[in-house]
Amino acid sequence: MTVQLLRRKFTVEQYHKMLESGILTEDDRVELIRGEIIEMSPIGTKHAACVNRLINLLVQLLGKRVIVAAQNPITLNNNSQPQPDVALLKPRDDFYATAHPQPQDIFLLIEIADSTIEYDREQKIPLYAEGNIIEVWLVDINEQIIEVYQQPTAAGYQLMQKFASGQTLSIPGFSDVNISVNKILSH
Repeated sequence: MTVQLLRRKFTVEQYHKMLESGILTEDDRVELIRGEIIEMSPIGTKHAACVNRLINLLVQLLGKRVIVAAQNPITLNNNSQPQPDVALLKPRDDFYATAHPQPQDIFLLIEIADSTIEYDREQKIPLYAEGNIIEVWLVDINEQIIEVYQQPTAAGYQLMQKFASGQTLSIPGFSDVNISVNKILSH
């Protein structure tokens, strides 16, 4: 006889109540993905350095035209609140104090991966497409490439391009701003 395991799915509201009641704390490295609380991988030095480098570059290039958020939650729907490594957000006077950013608030999401590349490609990128995130960059530290996902649909992104050393990326919504792959991936 086969035993079917039951999984309890949570909403964003229930997830927040777990934080409020102390079941989860702000120090827990977790995110809500499709109703499941997923433990996030520890952040290594190369990953952290890439996040820091990107934040620095994006602030220099875009200044006050955006809010650059690092490893903060975004709300995609009622059962998913991931924490992308970097989010480029529309400016708001309250800096999103009253609610986490939602898809319409996002210019670009960036995930940086070394040990989590498969999870990011197979779980998070499709989730972002379903949430109608216009563009997502997946920075593959190991392969030294950046995958750019565009044209979201419920079935996934319709366009994926790979960029390597020597190439330049454009930032959605800012045709006057380009960023070199070398500056993102430099050691």
